[in-house]
Formats: sequence, C-alpha cells, structure tokens
Amino acid sequence: MANTAHALHILVKHKEIAEDIIKQLGKGAKFQTLAKKYSSCPSGKKGGDLGEFRRGQMVSQFDKVAFSGAILEPHLVKTKFGWHVIKVLYRT
Repeated sequence: MANTAHALHILVKHKEIAEDIIKQLGKGAKFQTLAKKYSSCPSGKKGGDLGEFRRGQMVSQFDKVAFSGAILEPHLVKTKFGWHVIKVLYRT
C-alpha cells in the first residue's frame, strides 16, 4: 500500500468548468497550461503541482483518488473547496 503520492490538480468552483477541462485534456491540452489558466489554488501558478504528500494530508475525497485512482488519468472530485481535476503522477 502506497504511503505517498505526487499529484497535479486544478481547482474550480463549477462542475461544468471541471468537465470542460477534462475534455480539453482528452484532446491533448497540457495539464500545466490549464492549471495556470483555470485553477483558483495557489498551486495553479506551478502548473497545479502539489508535490509529494502523505496519505491523510488531503481531504478524504481527494485522498481516495490520490491513493486508489488510476495513475496519469484525470479524475473529477468534489470537495468542500470546489471541483478538482486530479492527475496522479506516481505513488510510493
């Protein structure tokens, strides 16, 4: 079982925007470019890079995807902060 994960994310207020971002990614858009354009999280300035984090550091909905979702695929997650498009780069 992995104890750490490294992920990118884009935080937006509306589900429709998050879904559109996932469509753009499917058409080949770069995650980092979209993060800089759309994300309301300070990590957006770094292309959405959250770096490596430990299990339990993120809110539970985010943690679940970070530690059990498919790697390198965009995931849509709703938390108290808004809608996240999450891309897990790796787990250790």
